[in-house]
Amino acid sequence: MPDFYVDPNIAKAKTIHTDFYTDTAVFEDCKEKIFGDTWQFICSEDLVKEPGDNHPFTLLPGYLNEPLLLNRDKNNTVNLLSNVCTHRGNLVVDKACKLNNLRCSYHGRMFSPDGKFMSMPEFKEVEDFPTKDDDLHQLPLFKWSKWLFTSLNNKCSSELFFRDMMHRVSWLPLNEFNFEPKLSRVFNVKAHWALYCENYLEGFHIPFVHAGLNTVIDYGGYATELFFPYSSLQLGLAKANENCFELPPSSPDYGKNVAAYYFWVFPNMMFNFYPWGLSINVVEPVTVDECRVRFYSYVWDESKLDKGAGSGLDKVEMEDEEIVENVQRGIRSRFYKHGRYSVTREKGTHHFHRLLAEFMNK
Repeated sequence: MPDFYVDPNIAKAKTIHTDFYTDTAVFEDCKEKIFGDTWQFICSEDLVKEPGDNHPFTLLPGYLNEPLLLNRDKNNTVNLLSNVCTHRGNLVVDKACKLNNLRCSYHGRMFSPDGKFMSMPEFKEVEDFPTKDDDLHQLPLFKWSKWLFTSLNNKCSSELFFRDMMHRVSWLPLNEFNFEPKLSRVFNVKAHWALYCENYLEGFHIPFVHAGLNTVIDYGGYATELFFPYSSLQLGLAKANENCFELPPSSPDYGKNVAAYYFWVFPNMMFNFYPWGLSINVVEPVTVDECRVRFYSYVWDESKLDKGAGSGLDKVEMEDEEIVENVQRGIRSRFYKHGRYSVTREKGTHHFHRLLAEFMNK
């Protein structure tokens, strides 16, 4: 595998080598080295509101392809389990349903809602049975307000990924944010997942790519803050008379005309807070030159929809897709291997590339 290196000094650094975006073996290695070791967005716990609710799903379908099961037990505890029976590998639950206990439909093996083995027909003669290996694997759950996250390998603390973002917007009444399916989207983008992320991580392109957004954002005041080790913030300030947050004195940004908070969490999650609410964007790898982007919209103040930086998001998305798809075609050129960074405008992309190199070289 190529040895990736990005100089920590942004003024000297070159961008990560194009092999990262074009080599299929590298794309496969990312599964465990990056996505297996980090935290991933699951959904809102609203999917399992009542005791007995079970919600099966696949984590990063088409890439990690990990069958998982979210449920809420009679004690009101939310559990996240492997959805694969420990007998012969059948899916334990194949559709959303209400169940007090989990029974595999193949041979009748039964589990409690927290994954503990309960019973199995025709197994009296089996020696040294059952053991912990007969339980469904239980995965870690991190909860922020109503949103749930997990890590397959659980090697890094969730605090290192989410702490700074949670503190920065702690004044927001997140319990009042309601999912709006009509504003949620799925986009298929013909570009490597990392190209989509690095485009998000800099506002450098706004005046050149997003004419509409540029009319409401104060480009001169646009700032990137790096939250080490695994997240960052782009603070979008509003031009005069444009829609912005009404910040309380407790906010560290009190006194600023904040139009948007653009938080990024490594490797593939964006949390975009606008005066109307929140758009969570999850970038899902599909192939070495294609990704899927899911937009989950949560509305807080409907009266502020279609105003300011949080308006016209579909148009902004189409503009971003066009540019990253062009980059996808360009990075395959035999004449391009590295670029350089703007010290003032591309700190977020440099930080991202440093993390990619760190994880891939483990």
